Amino acid sequence: MSQVWDPLRKKMVALTPEEKVRQWFIGVLRDSLGVPAHMMMSEASLKYGDKPFRADIMVYGRDAAPLMVVECKRENVRLDRSVLEQAMKYNLVLDVRYMVITNGHGTFCFRRTGDEAVPFERMESLPDWETMRK
Repeated sequence: MSQVWDPLRKKMVALTPEEKVRQWFIGVLRDSLGVPAHMMMSEASLKYGDKPFRADIMVYGRDAAPLMVVECKRENVRLDRSVLEQAMKYNLVLDVRYMVITNGHGTFCFRRTGDEAVPFERMESLPDWETMRK
């Protein structure tokens, strides 16, 4: 199997279909949105109760608090409610401002509203690094 350099884990990893999307989105965060590489982590370990999870990409603020969680799916996976619910499970632990789901063809970003009835709203575009930190 082919391998690719993961700049966040600083090692070669297997180039699976999901990894291809993850590496593409790391590039979007870094190159288009201005997120410094040292403020991101791929395959971040989380625990909710006794159940372990791994978030595909985490973006952190300068205070080391998580700002965004990104759930990457391979290109042929439909971005439906179950994918969003997976990201929302991560948020039970993280309490992030932004959640993103992507399969490389489609990308959806959600922002926390502060309203308990509707805790997240869909955004029209991805926030840049400066906006994430506000």
